[in-house]
Amino acid sequence: MKFFPKAIDFFEIFDRAALNLTKAASLLVSLMEGFDNIEARAKEIYEVEQEGDVLTHEIMKKLNKTFITPIDREDLYALASRLDDVLDLIWSAVDRLAVFKLKESTKEAVSMSKNLLMTVEVVHKAIKKLKEKNYSHVQEYCIEINRLENRIDRDFRDALGRLFDDFQDPVLIIKWKEIYEHLEDASDSCEDVANILEAIVLKHA
Repeated sequence: MKFFPKAIDFFEIFDRAALNLTKAASLLVSLMEGFDNIEARAKEIYEVEQEGDVLTHEIMKKLNKTFITPIDREDLYALASRLDDVLDLIWSAVDRLAVFKLKESTKEAVSMSKNLLMTVEVVHKAIKKLKEKNYSHVQEYCIEINRLENRIDRDFRDALGRLFDDFQDPVLIIKWKEIYEHLEDASDSCEDVANILEAIVLKHA
């Protein structure tokens, strides 16, 4: 008889969730650069978002079934929720892109998407280092996430400025402004992830 159930590897699930998020951000860059087959590309990203929901649900379910966790339960919950937020916001940007039937991309949308991809790649690296208990590297990656978030903030300001300077159609301005806001919010959620990781490091280092 087993009195102690097998320990749940939460970090392995977080690693899968971060990898899934990176896949979504990579597909977003491809969409913004290619800007063809929008509906098919959007469907592909939606499927990645659905996989993210499954992984988030898996983390929450396992949190409710285990007494012993490698780090504080509320930190695991917050980390899962924020990673899910980033993925949801990427999907929201893509969904609007499809719904609005936009005909061409903008250099600002491409730039924001590329910087967002770089950010989530760093998030993935930080989560790997958290599993290894390599806390100094986690902190370094958190600093990098914050730096990239500032870069996306600048992209966002530049994008808004160009919208109002160069675009004549007010409806087009409204459409792109909403998409830019989703991308900027996704970046802000990455910064939230970094803040949670830093808080974990402070507790355990």
